[in-house]
Amino acid sequence: MLLSWIWACPLLAACGPTSFKSELRGETTVPAGMPGAITQLNAFPAIGSFVGLDFNENQDFKNQDVTKDEVDSVRLQSLEMRLLSPSDVDFGFLDTLEFFAKAGDLEVRIARRRDISQLGLRAPNPVLRMDVDDEELQPFIAAPAMSILVRGKGRLPEQEVRLQAVVLLGVEVNFF
Repeated sequence: MLLSWIWACPLLAACGPTSFKSELRGETTVPAGMPGAITQLNAFPAIGSFVGLDFNENQDFKNQDVTKDEVDSVRLQSLEMRLLSPSDVDFGFLDTLEFFAKAGDLEVRIARRRDISQLGLRAPNPVLRMDVDDEELQPFIAAPAMSILVRGKGRLPEQEVRLQAVVLLGVEVNFF
């Protein structure tokens, strides 16, 4: 009898919960304002690769052999905005930035940062680390399509600025 339990234990462990990380990257460009004029930034440019996400097509999910329907829990672990170019520009043009998860009529804020222009994030190529909201994202991941929206306010920069967002998700799956 003991021998049969020894055989079953590794199988049961393989059926237990597992977790992995999934990273999403996307870029956007903030256009330059008119030279010599201060123009308000009232609508932040969308990040194209964050629209219409289907996590069954996500490489991290495929590597784990997991479908979005098998996911028990997903939480945002970190979100960074990296200033890619030009290298001599900082985040002084931004005041607030917020990220939202959206699927159908469901929308929730997942990260935010306020008073960005006063953080002292200086060139070259500064990284803005967002404050993460502790929200359950499983319903968004399981939806037919999910988007990550960005809303921000500030002023248009003097030069066109290219930004990269890096999203790190913690995914939990239970195979029972």
